[in-house]
Amino acid sequence: MKKIAPFVIVGVLISLIVALFLSLSTAQKMVVIKEGNLKKVPLPMEINKCQDSFCGMVITDLTYASQVVAPDGKTWFFHDHGDFVEWLKDKPFAKDAVIWVRSRDTNRWIDAKKAFYTRNETTPMGYGFGAYEKRKKGMIDFETMRLHTLRGETMRNAKIRQELLEQ
Repeated sequence: MKKIAPFVIVGVLISLIVALFLSLSTAQKMVVIKEGNLKKVPLPMEINKCQDSFCGMVITDLTYASQVVAPDGKTWFFHDHGDFVEWLKDKPFAKDAVIWVRSRDTNRWIDAKKAFYTRNETTPMGYGFGAYEKRKKGMIDFETMRLHTLRGETMRNAKIRQELLEQ
């Protein structure tokens, strides 16, 4: 009996740990992708329920949120505009994707390609791009924002951050 007791105790502990992890994974039910968005409209994003498709972090605020919709209706979610640019760069459907960003000035979902962007905001992943529906002095267009992101010319780059903050 003394020889079996340690094995029984270890077995019970392992069973408890496995049960705990299984219960946590089913309780979370994070949304990373939604299918069936054939109308390619912005989908409701529930805070703390959606996960960024590029970095994997939980989306806790919609201020800098974005969505990418593929031609087949699959929709991915992001909490920083730089994340969707990085994620989309090597996707075969990149040119045909519909991209929605949350506008800072109107608090609505707007077409990312028609939005105007600031470069020096404090965003979840540090890229620094805030999307706006109405253009103001110093803002850039979608293609310029995309190119700055792909070149690493964002607030994540210490030299660029210093230049932007001195303006």
